[in-house]
Amino acid sequence: MPKPAILVARAVFPEVIDKLAQHFEVEHNQADEAWSREQLLAKLQGKAGAFTTGGERIDADLVRACPQLKIVANMAVGFNNFDLPAMTSAKVLGTNTPDVLTETTADFGFALLMATARRVTESEHYLRAGKWTKWSFDMFAGSDVHGATLGILGMGRIGQGIARRGAHGFGMRVVYHNRSRLDAATEAACGASYVSKEELLRQADHLVLVLPYSAASHHAIGAAELAQMKPTATLVNIARGGIVDDAALAQALRERRIAAAGLDVFEGEPKVHPDLLTVPNVVLTPHIASATVPTRKAMAHLAADNLIGFLVHGKPLTPLNPEVLA
Repeated sequence: MPKPAILVARAVFPEVIDKLAQHFEVEHNQADEAWSREQLLAKLQGKAGAFTTGGERIDADLVRACPQLKIVANMAVGFNNFDLPAMTSAKVLGTNTPDVLTETTADFGFALLMATARRVTESEHYLRAGKWTKWSFDMFAGSDVHGATLGILGMGRIGQGIARRGAHGFGMRVVYHNRSRLDAATEAACGASYVSKEELLRQADHLVLVLPYSAASHHAIGAAELAQMKPTATLVNIARGGIVDDAALAQALRERRIAAAGLDVFEGEPKVHPDLLTVPNVVLTPHIASATVPTRKAMAHLAADNLIGFLVHGKPLTPLNPEVLA
């Protein structure tokens, strides 16, 4: 029997390609070329599966043009690149990589919070520019993290990981808002209390965004929400671009209506709103919250295992639309 054909849309660890090649005819992109939409469509012709990394849009037009496509495995926990209803209608399974990146991403979220609160990027730029000629009592004085109020918008696995770090590691008071309240045992384990979104914005000294992107969460933090925050507060986004109105945030930072921000994700990334590049009180990183070698390997292997599990054994590990399997 001929092996099913699959496409790996971006460069991944060579051992993952080797693993997939045991089961499939693999067309890969180890050169990591930036394919156009038309190139992606052409390369998906005749493919039963695709390995994506979150930047490839899988929508109604694509699945209609690729009738042999049966599964798209995202090497990411987020899947806002999937039009899941269109995929379900076309009987195309979508999978993601939850759990394996939770603690690594929570680590980074807290690192970004710390860098933002303590003005690490500003002070490093100052030092590198040769401006540090003397010490002064208020030089890059930031805000405390220990004992402060940590606000979390979106209390899934990663949000809970950040809450535990704040409550148990830094003695922070943790408040959160979520679409649904957590059970009492989980709240206690996280040291967190549920509040309304308005109270979250009003109370947080450090606000971390960890909610999934959807039409409903688009610009969940915009000018109106920023106006409700303390002028001494910081904002950290490790969720998805589009959760924050980046233009409104840049203006609030420039006018010091909030103290600082730390951003790992952006609207229209890899492009970054130009105004964010000109304000000093922001820490910017290129979507690297899950970027440790062990975690990225675990993500890649889980995506591969979803392809193998579904196309070879009929049992994907982490399906997003399991109704396709019925």
